[in-house]
Amino acid sequence: MKKILILGGTGDAVKLAAKLAITNEFEVISSLAGRTKQPSPLVGQVRIGGFGGADGLLNYLQENAIDFLIDATHPCAGQITMNGAIAAKAAKIPHLMLVRPQWERVSGDNWIEVESVAAAAQAIPESINRVFITSGRQQLEPFLLRSQIHPQTWYLIRSIDPPDIDLPNSEVLLDRGPFSLEQERQLLQNYQIQSIISKNSGGAATYAKIMAARELGIPIIMVQRPASPEGKKVTSIEDAIAWLKQL
Repeated sequence: MKKILILGGTGDAVKLAAKLAITNEFEVISSLAGRTKQPSPLVGQVRIGGFGGADGLLNYLQENAIDFLIDATHPCAGQITMNGAIAAKAAKIPHLMLVRPQWERVSGDNWIEVESVAAAAQAIPESINRVFITSGRQQLEPFLLRSQIHPQTWYLIRSIDPPDIDLPNSEVLLDRGPFSLEQERQLLQNYQIQSIISKNSGGAATYAKIMAARELGIPIIMVQRPASPEGKKVTSIEDAIAWLKQL
């Protein structure tokens, strides 16, 4: 059986591992960074933790005789994607990036597009006092710095696990998508949200907040995806499986 290493952490990675396991054609190993304390259940073997950069990933590929590498990480996880491309090239094994399409601005959207979470914190207008942070629990330092200058701003932080730092004048909402439009609309209204911080992760699981913001006229500070390396890319699980079978 051919051995596949899936760099995971997304719902797409979970579904891909499950579908590949059903075929009984591949030995599937899913790798998680370990940032989520309660990840979604995975089919097949699972390893948790970093590799130690591109060199560490290369060593893992070689020591475990991996035949294929599929990167199904979060579209905004730029470093591991770069490391995967470098390691696969050095190991001379086929490499695929499963990248779901990003969200596109449509009529009625009010987006402020920025390159990083730090830039998002700086882009919050001084007139905005209630902010909904959906960009992750591990990048709150820029908002902590901002709170020292604008202590009047209140933050609602939604994440799967509790944040690593305490952000003053905030509330943490522990939850995991998918979310419905009705849920998101009600949340934004109940908390009187004036602006949303979001990464352009794409997909349907959290798109309802984009729709609700559009309906309510709430601006979104949208963190754009980092540049991705050259290489074979597909946008669906079906296309990823077809790529494997072609090889």
